[in-house]
Amino acid sequence: MLIRWLIILVLLVAAFFGGAYVLAGRGAPPQLTVEKPERLVGQAGTLEVLAEAPGAQFTALTIVLEQNGHATPLFTLNGPQTATVTQPDANRLHIARPFGKQSVPELQSGAARIVVSGTRPSFLKLRTLSTTTSKDIQVRLEPPRIAVVSVHHYVNHGGSEMVIYRATPSDVESGVRVGAIEYPGYPAAGAGAAGADPALKVAFFALLHDQPLQTPVTAFARDEAGNEARAMFVDNVFEKPFKKSRIELDDKFLNRVVPEILQHSPELKTPPPADGEDMLPAFLKINGELRKINGDAIAALSKKTSPTRLWKGPFVQLGNSQVEASFADHRTYFYKGREVDQQFHLGFDLAVTANVAVVAANDGAVAHAGWLGIFGNAIIIDHGMGVQSLYGHLSSIDVKAGDAVMKGQTVGRSGMTGLAGGDHLHFTMLVNGHAVNPVEWWDAHWIQDRVDRKLREAGAAAPTAATATAAEARPSPSSDRARRRGRQKAR
Repeated sequence: MLIRWLIILVLLVAAFFGGAYVLAGRGAPPQLTVEKPERLVGQAGTLEVLAEAPGAQFTALTIVLEQNGHATPLFTLNGPQTATVTQPDANRLHIARPFGKQSVPELQSGAARIVVSGTRPSFLKLRTLSTTTSKDIQVRLEPPRIAVVSVHHYVNHGGSEMVIYRATPSDVESGVRVGAIEYPGYPAAGAGAAGADPALKVAFFALLHDQPLQTPVTAFARDEAGNEARAMFVDNVFEKPFKKSRIELDDKFLNRVVPEILQHSPELKTPPPADGEDMLPAFLKINGELRKINGDAIAALSKKTSPTRLWKGPFVQLGNSQVEASFADHRTYFYKGREVDQQFHLGFDLAVTANVAVVAANDGAVAHAGWLGIFGNAIIIDHGMGVQSLYGHLSSIDVKAGDAVMKGQTVGRSGMTGLAGGDHLHFTMLVNGHAVNPVEWWDAHWIQDRVDRKLREAGAAAPTAATATAAEARPSPSSDRARRRGRQKAR
């Protein structure tokens, strides 16, 4: 009888462990994902892999590069670490390491494959569960090419300019970089350059009022792999003096503007002060924090610009208007004799009479029509290729977002909504969401020389230009002579 029970016990134990072994084999293997690179890799980049398993426990985890019949180890869990391993949550590991020709010399141009293999312990650690995933990528080690085509590029501090260049391949990201700010390029055919091939691009850019005169300005072409070519092209930069003014705040002004703006600005999370309560703290929040929020909203609208030039000829200033404040006016605010704030006024304040008709400065499409924080009732018209115009402090608006408008068409009426001390129009020009001096855009000679001339020259023939494939392109001797002649005519 005892022997019989022992046999049964042995059979039960064997059945238990056999079942456990079978169940262990049915567990899910690790989940492996190659997050970066997405498609291409170049001279420099990042390899990122996400590995998931219960408790983030792995018995093995390897990453290998396969190319041209060779395998190059990139990561081993228990080997010397060239990667950063973090654990974003209880079940996942994130592996990141530099990945490109600079960090993996074995990389060659062409097709390649990243192979990730992982093993984790099963239930009761009776077995191991393994899986392998792979991702095909392309290795591009040659940078794109960029050649500046237009000549005579002169930039006023706080002002705008335009450049025409050729970027190849034609589908690479390109434009102009001024310091850390990038201005995208658009197909020259959309700007009116006759017979332009897809590689010919136009970019409007600016040297902002708060950027140093020595800020580097370069045309660039960058592919998905991060390879980049750059070309210097600006002939000269001219300093422009900006005004300084003293703004006296009083309770009458604060009591009028602060409650209305706060009612329209839930993003500030500041309730309107009660009657008799100090309005100054709320005003300072509006003048600083809300001003920045409005700037971010304007920058976001610039991303929806048309790739086609919608405007023609000089922009028009509000007729018979008197200039009450200029562009980049550095304002110091005083309340009861005490300095309380400083800000820049990035536009022109133009006054005629109360509720005067405000017209579109040029052809375009309405990008925004409604309340806009410190600008009160405001309109933004998109003129294409990153160029836009802003009309603020309006008493009424006669257009809606999406409307096509023509130069000289009435779009609203002047007023004193937002941070306005009296009835006027706040007008400014925008290039890729950044405020620039409108005076240039009102100037027919500037439009002719800086925009139309370059487009005519680019459409007539394809000028020769130095090609940059390294950090900087050198201009051709003929371009040097043309630039020297142009300096004599610079405004």
